[in-house]
Amino acid sequence: MTGSSSYWNREESQRFQSTTTITKTAKIISLSNPDDDANRDLANLPDGAEIIAMGSSMSDFDIDALQKSGANVIFVAHAKAKEPLAELLQNLPNIEWVHVRMAGLDFIHSPEFARSKVICTNAKGQFSSTLAEYTMMACSYFAKDLPRLMQQKSAKVWEKYNVRELRGATMGIIGYGDIGRACAKLAKAYGMKVLALRRNPSLSDGDPYCDVAYGNSNEDVNKIMSESDYILVAAPLTEATRGLVGKEAFDHAKEGSVFINVGRGPIVDEDALIEALKGDNNAKLRGAALDVFTVEPLPEDSELWTLDNVLISPHNMDQTATFLHEATEFFVHENMPRFLRGMPLLNPVDKAAGY
Repeated sequence: MTGSSSYWNREESQRFQSTTTITKTAKIISLSNPDDDANRDLANLPDGAEIIAMGSSMSDFDIDALQKSGANVIFVAHAKAKEPLAELLQNLPNIEWVHVRMAGLDFIHSPEFARSKVICTNAKGQFSSTLAEYTMMACSYFAKDLPRLMQQKSAKVWEKYNVRELRGATMGIIGYGDIGRACAKLAKAYGMKVLALRRNPSLSDGDPYCDVAYGNSNEDVNKIMSESDYILVAAPLTEATRGLVGKEAFDHAKEGSVFINVGRGPIVDEDALIEALKGDNNAKLRGAALDVFTVEPLPEDSELWTLDNVLISPHNMDQTATFLHEATEFFVHENMPRFLRGMPLLNPVDKAAGY
């Protein structure tokens, strides 16, 4: 399967257009910071939709008033939304839909949320292209040895050396969702072979960007690690993926491979990763490019800071000047018109699975 009309992708999806009659209203609770400029497009909600309350904690909301108001939608755009969201869902049985302005749900996931009957959607498809660009930059960073280039420039040294090609190399993608597939699309343009690891491999049948798809067992993780020159983690953080890439996986890694993580830090055992990176001549991994970490900000005493073969970015490789604005615009102009017309919403999330 090469894609689905149920999911939004800003490069491929068509803008919503409909002359269908509005059949319901949306009374929205915005679980967000009132000063968040990225939410300014909430002022442009279509007819039939209105914000009835906004805040970032339960102290900002009057539950009795919300119960009487008929609130039926929650827009989540705050990093500490987990507890207030669970409490709002518990006290407001008329909530039909929760939309999350981010792609990942780990920051709001709770048993109460997973058990609820509300429809949940997210911002999948909004952040994929820039993370794909970063991934290919990270591959080139090590293939062309950019650290050496910068050192030679600083020292005014003219010394030629051999570089590696990405063409013909293998990229293994752990977590083949929208981000993973966007990376695969660019990797294919470079002439790379693409392996995917995903919960349902059959979803990649007929995908022009994926050569082989594996399941998500430990054996499959070890296999993709052993076959890949560049290993990309693009999976969401769930109970099933937490610690998925550990010592056993790194022991199976192909000698001289490069490890890239744009998913979530806790998916990877950082101690095992560090051990795989250490050693001038006997390191298992040639290098790592990391945008996410188990603890963020990355503590100053983390050994990752001192390793010359690690490229570190502060979880900002999807942070364009407009990325959150675009995510809000998706809620306002794509999914809200669908909700008002009783149409299926884009980017439905399996709350139990966490993505």
